[in-house]
Amino acid sequence: MLLFVGLGNPTPNSENNRHNVGFKVIDSINKKFGLSKQKPKFKGLLTTGNIGNKKIYAIKPLTFMNNSGICIRELLEYFKIDAENVIVFHDDLDVEFGKIKAKFGGSNAGHNGIASIDKFIGKDYSRIRIGIGKPQDKIEVADYVLQNFNEDEAEGIEKITENIIDSILILLDKKLDLFSSTVNNK
Repeated sequence: MLLFVGLGNPTPNSENNRHNVGFKVIDSINKKFGLSKQKPKFKGLLTTGNIGNKKIYAIKPLTFMNNSGICIRELLEYFKIDAENVIVFHDDLDVEFGKIKAKFGGSNAGHNGIASIDKFIGKDYSRIRIGIGKPQDKIEVADYVLQNFNEDEAEGIEKITENIIDSILILLDKKLDLFSSTVNNK
């Protein structure tokens, strides 16, 4: 069993924010692989199904970004999933726009959603860091991540999401370095 987590904020006006790229990836996975209809459970929107020969749970926490860990811990305890079988998709300012970096464990690098998950389940899980780039103007980081993608960026995010889906079987085997290079070189 694997748990996919997409980070974001659950308000309608947040849907196309840079901070919500994790939600977009989960929505695309749900659609592409025909996971179940989203159900409100564990303070999130949960879907289930199979990808390849693996049982997958996918959740979009409804607790807002800064409290994402609450939702994840409840789900792990209920389904008895180990933290090392969690894969979190989230935005990252330190990764070039339209690229990803996959890693296991590590610091939260100032990302409040990751900090919350670390607090509630520890650091031993996989992170798929989706590059949103840094702000070009003198804008606060908090304001930047809550801005919507512009048209070109939205197309770039759609492309990286397609690459993630095309390479999902590599991710299911937890081959993070191979997954990163495959997605980034498509």
